[in-house]
Amino acid sequence: MSHFTEEHNLFREGFREFLKKEVSPHIEKWEKTGTIERFIWEKFGEMGYFGLDYPEEYGGLALDKYYTVIWLEEMQRIHSCGFAAAMWAHAFLAMQHLNAEGDERIKKEYLAPSIEGKKIGCLCITEPFAGSDVAGMRTTAVLEGDEYVINGSKTFITNGVYSDYLVVSAKTDPDAGARGISMFLIDRSTAGVSASKLDKLGWRASDTAEISFDGVRIPKENLLGVENKGFPYLMQHLALERLIMGINAHARAEYALEYTLQYMSERTAFGKSIDRFQALRHMVAEMATRVEINKVFNYHVADKLNKGEYPVKEATMSKLNSTKMADEVIYDCLQLLGGYGYMEEYPLARLLRDSRLGPIGGGTSQILKEVLAKIVIDKKTYKSSF
Repeated sequence: MSHFTEEHNLFREGFREFLKKEVSPHIEKWEKTGTIERFIWEKFGEMGYFGLDYPEEYGGLALDKYYTVIWLEEMQRIHSCGFAAAMWAHAFLAMQHLNAEGDERIKKEYLAPSIEGKKIGCLCITEPFAGSDVAGMRTTAVLEGDEYVINGSKTFITNGVYSDYLVVSAKTDPDAGARGISMFLIDRSTAGVSASKLDKLGWRASDTAEISFDGVRIPKENLLGVENKGFPYLMQHLALERLIMGINAHARAEYALEYTLQYMSERTAFGKSIDRFQALRHMVAEMATRVEINKVFNYHVADKLNKGEYPVKEATMSKLNSTKMADEVIYDCLQLLGGYGYMEEYPLARLLRDSRLGPIGGGTSQILKEVLAKIVIDKKTYKSSF
């Protein structure tokens, strides 16, 4: 059974053409500067590409999850996982919290312009001393009259330099561990917010930052949802984030394999194209099998989300297995290009660097294995917060 209708396929064709025309000509510049120019955000907004998953009353399209799957897959084919990350971190990390936990004012002032591409958001969870240990965060938010005062720092934040607003997790009850975390919206213009750009191995088009909050004062109305409920909110959205990274992984591996097959059909050695050599053909057969298995499983998880289920186990498996597969497939694809695979003018070198973040970002593979061990061995269950 295909998950994609004729409408889905037309959307894919249109989005692929849009990326080819509007994005691809600028990729090399953005990779060099680490700055994605504002005009492309607004073009995404004009076309409705930031509103696929959001309510119509705020300018969204309220479409099913398969449009999101297509959006993610096509973004992995444009030779810049950094550009893709900047877009999906805005659309599916920052904006998810505004939509799920923001009040009407926040939705009108921040979510609606985000859908239009006129405001850019980032999600700030990870800290220098508390990576995957979210409950160990040190950033604090203290209520003083009608304002929260926020102090602390975050790191590895995608869109952390150029975004217009920040969705920030902070401790409102430092003694309560995970039960003392709250979520806040902070406008970039607020006094005391500063960011420094980080230099990375890959994802070079995206701006990744360390952010400091020094006596930042925000109105108490900028609390997202209920105080001390931040951890359940984060957990609620993690299933989608993990699936996003799983889909990204199978899509970039598929793109790498397609490119490699084209190269092999044109490259000759000993009087024939190298796709005629059995040893190499068998490598391709194995890679194609792994890509297809992961893709089909990821569609299965997307189907669960589309039905309103909360597939923590399956989404965690998606990210764990797909990101490992992508790293290994892209590594072997580079090998099949020989010396050309090592050259920057060919896509595999950048793709290998960009892919390496997969098993790290959004929860390391080691953390995900422990999450799965708790589910499978200890019979731990996760329930939706909404």
